[in-house]
Amino acid sequence: MNDEAFTGLEAAIVLIAFVVVAAVFSYVMLGAGFFTSQKSQEVVHTSVEQASASIEVRGDVYGYDNKTSATGEIDGLQFNLALTAGGSPVDINKTVMTYATADTVQVLTRDLDAKDDDSKLAKGEWTVIKKVGNNDADNLVERGEQFVVNVKLPQTLKANEHFNLEVKPAAGAALGLKRTAPPQIDAANLLY
Repeated sequence: MNDEAFTGLEAAIVLIAFVVVAAVFSYVMLGAGFFTSQKSQEVVHTSVEQASASIEVRGDVYGYDNKTSATGEIDGLQFNLALTAGGSPVDINKTVMTYATADTVQVLTRDLDAKDDDSKLAKGEWTVIKKVGNNDADNLVERGEQFVVNVKLPQTLKANEHFNLEVKPAAGAALGLKRTAPPQIDAANLLY
């Protein structure tokens, strides 16, 4: 006769081993799933923050001829920057401006000393000449504020010449100003 029977105690031990292995496996799988979903959530939040535009031009963009050439050419720009609806504050000190024409691309330098006197600007520099609205002492573009920006172009714009000025805050989408100099250049010119 054969005495090698499978007892209830042995069956319980095998069943418990299967349950423990299954529990460890599901714990590992759930942990990996939670980690993946957390990383996905971080990516979505970062993407939304980077893709949302935080600043916009409020009003018109003006080009000025400061009579640096006899032929009438635009050598300076002025415009107002403000927050978009629902935008988060933008630190103007961390904002980068890039100027481009068909001939050149140049990153403009921020001049902090020319705040009140834009005639101190050298070619290729920009500054905030004043704040409009809820004026406080910080350098953040916040709700209800507008920063009047003055740019001294690195090279003058001739009649009908196209240019692009990209305003890139530290976080958020870049703001591109694509404009064309008018056919007749006056002292002050509305740019379209």
